[in-house]
Amino acid sequence: MSGNRILSIDNLRVEARSSVLLDDVSIHVDRGEVLGIIGESGAGKSTLALSSIMLFKAGCVPTAGSIELCGQSLMEMGTAELETIRRTKASYVAQSAAAAFNPFYRLEDQVTEIPAMAQKLTSAQRRRMAVELFEELQLPDPENFGRRYPHQVSGGQLQRAMIAMALINQPDLIIFDEPTTALDVTTQIEVLRLIKKVARTHNCGALYISHDLAVVSQMADRIVVMRNGKMVEQGTTRQLVDKPQTEYAQRLVANQGDGTYASSNGNDTTLLDVSNVDVGYGGVAAVKDASIRFGSGAVLALVGESGSGKTTLARSIAGLQPARTGQIRMRDSLLAPVVEGRSFDQRRLIQYIHQLPDLALNPRQTIRDIIGRPLTYFHGLRGGAADQRLRELMESIELPAAYLDRYPASLSGGQKQRVCIARSLAAKPDILICDEITSALDPLVEESIVKLLTRLIEDEGLSILFITHNLGLALRFSHMTAVMQAGRIVEQGETRSVFETPQSDYTRSLIRAVPQLREGWLDGFSSNAA
Repeated sequence: MSGNRILSIDNLRVEARSSVLLDDVSIHVDRGEVLGIIGESGAGKSTLALSSIMLFKAGCVPTAGSIELCGQSLMEMGTAELETIRRTKASYVAQSAAAAFNPFYRLEDQVTEIPAMAQKLTSAQRRRMAVELFEELQLPDPENFGRRYPHQVSGGQLQRAMIAMALINQPDLIIFDEPTTALDVTTQIEVLRLIKKVARTHNCGALYISHDLAVVSQMADRIVVMRNGKMVEQGTTRQLVDKPQTEYAQRLVANQGDGTYASSNGNDTTLLDVSNVDVGYGGVAAVKDASIRFGSGAVLALVGESGSGKTTLARSIAGLQPARTGQIRMRDSLLAPVVEGRSFDQRRLIQYIHQLPDLALNPRQTIRDIIGRPLTYFHGLRGGAADQRLRELMESIELPAAYLDRYPASLSGGQKQRVCIARSLAAKPDILICDEITSALDPLVEESIVKLLTRLIEDEGLSILFITHNLGLALRFSHMTAVMQAGRIVEQGETRSVFETPQSDYTRSLIRAVPQLREGWLDGFSSNAA
């Protein structure tokens, strides 16, 4: 074993009841090295990463192979020894910082909890340790930042606070599990630059899990491609990006996009007209004087940073958050500010698909019940007529009719999102509002959802308001693009025009921050931004 070797996993097999989650997987990480792990949902990425510290979900057990961390065999250790290893040798940075922090405790207390327990630090010592890390991670007002609660800081700041918590015990190995998936492109860049700096300056090893190959290509020295619990390809980053050997890896590289634009829908008839809308929460204005319009069969992408007002504007259009001023018209009909004031048909014609299908689907209802409710509510279908329509809807979303009697827990993330789409289609809407519906999906599943929506636009004549922070996706999928900043629409027009000749500095900064496969892109971005 190399003297710099931190992690060594050889021929690992992990099983859960009758399923094999990992099969004959071997990886290693040296000090100062970042190993990227990519693959679709369910490929085994997180299972592999957490195996490095012998963390397994209930029912999962390693049945073959070996795991060594800092020269120590973890599979031979007892529970107490493993807990010590996890506290002192390794750290984990989760995808959702909001879910990882306790909302009842201040940030500095949570960040310094582990060394405080191990070293019996005083409050003053804990504060000093936290402030030093907050300064290193370039958090605002480091002297007072830790006095805040998790809900009082932005998503990007909270993710950096989680990195501080991961560094506090000076680990040899850090696991980054999709740490920027939920962040917009400009916030993501800040966090990525920080993670790369941490790996270099702290001379630790790192596992970086992501489904975004462009991001991984900027972070990792080597990349492992996973699928169905197996390693399908591995090599240096440049080898994998420039000359992928397997068909699956080639698809991942090709999916990064070729710069093509969605073709024009060719329909100038205005379907939705939003004029000078203001929306607020309490005394805070979240959307200011916003105006957008689009026609039948069109896709309008609404892009911008987190907190820019995208979802608030969309909720206002759906009648879920009333506008204070302005008008929303569908065709020539004025829509009431709240959904309760709209006619039965107006409610049917605009359907909202949420970001997280796990939260949008009732886990105690079958797919038949979930999709069937709008059939009965809006169209009065029951019995054989409802069953026939349910089968048609399942065919339209490319899922077997046999899935109707399943529960959401038995479906994958992409399948659940298809069920959410089918539930909306059951109402026979004219407009679908898609709120970040692919943000938690891997690229190939994302692409399948986009192809499904594209076909539905052609077959059903749907129009889509597509909220996303994925500018590459907006480029490929939308006919029109509107850019939001601090509650205002700062630019809008045909997608090609917005991307090729952006008029605002903010739009240019968003486009510039989209990760690329080009070698050294992130380092070049850092130097250019300095």
